[in-house]
Amino acid sequence: GDPESEDRTAAAERVLERVSAWAEADLADSDAEGADVAIVTDLIGSDDYLFGPDDYVRVLAEYAANNDVDSVLLDPEYTPVGNTTLLQPLEFALSNTELTVETAPVTRPTRRERLRSEATGIRFAAMFGLSLAFYFVLGDPLYWFDWVTGVASAAIVSITLSRISFDADPALPRTPLRLVRGAIYVPVLLYEIVMANLVVARVILDPRLPIDPTMNRMRVIVGSGLPLMTLANSITLTPGTLTVRARDSDLYVHSLIPWARDGLFDGSLERWTRFVYYGRSSARLPTPRERDDCAILQGPDATEDLPIAATDGGAETGETPVAVGDRSSTPTDESAGDAAEVTDR
Repeated sequence: GDPESEDRTAAAERVLERVSAWAEADLADSDAEGADVAIVTDLIGSDDYLFGPDDYVRVLAEYAANNDVDSVLLDPEYTPVGNTTLLQPLEFALSNTELTVETAPVTRPTRRERLRSEATGIRFAAMFGLSLAFYFVLGDPLYWFDWVTGVASAAIVSITLSRISFDADPALPRTPLRLVRGAIYVPVLLYEIVMANLVVARVILDPRLPIDPTMNRMRVIVGSGLPLMTLANSITLTPGTLTVRARDSDLYVHSLIPWARDGLFDGSLERWTRFVYYGRSSARLPTPRERDDCAILQGPDATEDLPIAATDGGAETGETPVAVGDRSSTPTDESAGDAAEVTDR
């Protein structure tokens, strides 16, 4: 588990305590005297890795089935994953279950969560510093003109992106530690890129070595937002693999050679990403292969069907494509005469 999971669990328990107290107070002030009403709170999903709406719905549906619950009442401002707006996709996913879904009739004005969050001085300063540092990497920090244009560019980037680039304010000591661990990760990633370049170059130059392009699925445990983006881009930067799509906690990755696919399933980049964002203890987790969180989606070794609709105009599964004018095909009785008129001249 992540080191931050205990803090999130404690915060959730405090919320449940407040909700229970408010519900008891409202029940005492209501006109339902003598009604047999029991207020029960429970913390669910703490042992599961919940990424997107489908994962939340799965846990809710299991709890409802085990406790004879037939309806769900949602908070209009329910957004547990950073800046991610979750209410509408959660309602849609719940509509596919047998549960009755309602939205709480709150009396206060409902403030729907937007993609961007409120700008703060800490976020602005962090974005400004990162933008200016990146500008100087590309330019000359000893030239006065680069200072002028760099400060102007960093200010523009900070004004426009500081509200959508961070899920939370940078904090001590978490952010500095992540930067230090990220600096350690950079040479590791460069080493992986160099080694992958050499292997792919050898496969291309030697016709005896196999080239086996396949699409693969890998369920990762790194979290959403920046950690997921870091892992997906690290995979893409490594020759031989390309991240095609991220769907919840699943990454769909195209691999060129078996060596690249095996390295992907061994989870080295996933462990390093967890190390950068959560520390050394979180990097000690089973690989996707050991967790059975990976699958090959193409080729003779495929273990799952490709979850993408065919776009090549081919026939559906179970149908036999028939070429126009093919005498080896057997037409039906209804179309036999028409086929004879077309092919028999």
